[in-house]
Amino acid sequence: MFKPKTEKIKQIASNKKTVVKQLENIFGSSTRVYIDYANVRPWSNKLGWHIDLKRLKQLFDSFDTIEAVNFYNGYLEDDSRSAREIREIENQKYIVRTKSVKIMRFSIDASSIPPDSTALLNHFIRRALLRQYEVGTIEYLNERFEDMNKKGLYYIEDRKCNFDVEIGVDMLLDYERNNTATFVLWSGDSDFADPLEKLLKAGKKVFIFATSRKVSKELSGLRSSGLVIFDIQKIKDFICWNRELKSKRDSDKGASKL
Repeated sequence: MFKPKTEKIKQIASNKKTVVKQLENIFGSSTRVYIDYANVRPWSNKLGWHIDLKRLKQLFDSFDTIEAVNFYNGYLEDDSRSAREIREIENQKYIVRTKSVKIMRFSIDASSIPPDSTALLNHFIRRALLRQYEVGTIEYLNERFEDMNKKGLYYIEDRKCNFDVEIGVDMLLDYERNNTATFVLWSGDSDFADPLEKLLKAGKKVFIFATSRKVSKELSGLRSSGLVIFDIQKIKDFICWNRELKSKRDSDKGASKL
């Protein structure tokens, strides 16, 4: 049952009756939501707008069938901003699962490798692609490493914090404990194909909330088994940053005067 949590949601819903009806059908029975935020956050590059986690939770809270919203995201150790972000998410009553982000260092020190060596490139480019490169291309890329070395840069840092296992386990545990009838996953990662397939075979309702072209072919292939993919563009007005929503309205007003 949809009961707008805020006056703003109520106002938006009055112009989005079809979308609200779709959401009511999705959340028609007991529901649990699982948000793989490391996968979701980069969607803003494709969407051109950002998800406001406070507004998103207010939308979820407008449906009394949503029993839990699980939020998975890493944090940087000894980083006050990262710690503050986690606290803010917890304050919004998400069920937060977190762990420290791994910082990996990859050497780009080209001082002791031959010009045509792929020793450094192996860290950044798949072997299948490297095999297609001509020697001149390899030498050119190694020269760029040398340029970076001259500037005092001898390694590249990369971050990794994957929650695929934790999310998959939590979903299957909720199934085994009969905690919910409907599973809603915010992610398009192919690693979830196996647990979702198990849930579908067990007769559970399973939904993916994502954006077009951000759902792996492995997940898309489960549509024939009953998986439903919901495009979050439909709920932009409910969940995007307020300033982006205002910008859209100003643009629409300007267009209407033309």
